[in-house]
Amino acid sequence: MKGSYLAGIGILLLIILWAGYSQLGLRPSVNDGDFANIQLPSGFDIEVFAEGLGDSLFSYPGPAPGPRMMLIKEGMLMVSIPNKGLVAVLPDRNGDHKADSVEVFIDGLNRPHGLDYYDGWFYIAEEDRLIRVKDADNNFVAEKETIEVLIDDIPTGGHSTRTVKVYNGSLYMSMGSSCNVCYETDIRRAAITRCDLDGTNCTVFASGMRNAVGMAFHPLTGQLYATENGRDWLGDDLPPDEINLVEESKDYGWPVCYGKNIHDTDFDKSTYIRDPCENCTPSLVDLQAHSAPLGLNFYYDDSFPKEYQGNLFVCFHGSWNRQEPTGYKVVWINMTDLTVHDFATGWLQNNGILGRPVDVVVSDDGSLFVSDDNEGRIYRIYYGG
Repeated sequence: MKGSYLAGIGILLLIILWAGYSQLGLRPSVNDGDFANIQLPSGFDIEVFAEGLGDSLFSYPGPAPGPRMMLIKEGMLMVSIPNKGLVAVLPDRNGDHKADSVEVFIDGLNRPHGLDYYDGWFYIAEEDRLIRVKDADNNFVAEKETIEVLIDDIPTGGHSTRTVKVYNGSLYMSMGSSCNVCYETDIRRAAITRCDLDGTNCTVFASGMRNAVGMAFHPLTGQLYATENGRDWLGDDLPPDEINLVEESKDYGWPVCYGKNIHDTDFDKSTYIRDPCENCTPSLVDLQAHSAPLGLNFYYDDSFPKEYQGNLFVCFHGSWNRQEPTGYKVVWINMTDLTVHDFATGWLQNNGILGRPVDVVVSDDGSLFVSDDNEGRIYRIYYGG
């Protein structure tokens, strides 16, 4: 009897593991220190700028334990590590392109994610509140007594990441949905909110974006671009993930529409006389479904070849709701013809995960920093000619 019981438990565990692997994207992480599998265009190379920032034995849906969103302030790289409740500073004082140490800018936070700097204040988006804090002596240690809570009623649950950007005297914060697909009761969810810099006078700037994790203002035009992670359970290739050109008062469709204004009849079974998507704003660029695009940034440094100038780099965190895994790479988008091109690939190897890119920023020397929350690393990608 005992043997039959144990055998039954073993079979149940195998079923759970199979379901996790095939349906939930649970895959083993594989450490690969020599980067032989990371493929880059000719002339480019990759190295580790920092590691040991929190890694995971498995790749699974959502944020992993490692570094997420980055900020460069006076040549110093800063990064949020939500699972550790802190923002870290990674100094490279000797200029050897390796972080000398991992130092704490501020800790004791609730899953901090997005961060930005403006006019003496560091803005940090936690899961349940938005704060700002000063570093008056410029030693990259926050003075906690200066913390100001700008918004303290951010709803939790569902998508937990919050991203914050400051632009042209206003504060922008993205907040993902509470669900896979639903009608939200809080209008700030699945939307980007704009506030005054002190957190007052908040209004919904644009809506209908299920989970806009990455936001970037174009350095020349000032236009806002954002990634969007589409809903799950419509198959391997639907709906597309998106890059959106985000404009004030526009509705980008979720939960009723996706992509190029395609009606989601799986969710919305109402009958309409007119197209329910006709007043929505379509995506700017459709991306492979379930790629999970996160951080994005425009490139205007002259260190890379001309073909990359003025174009957009985007991190694909990688799929979970897909039988055939996809993503786990960095792409670049030609902003003239809106075509998508692979840039750094190879973090997905035989269904084993070498890493999951999250955010991308341009360093002062024109190289790219790429955060990886699965392996707990920051990579530096540079051009050697």
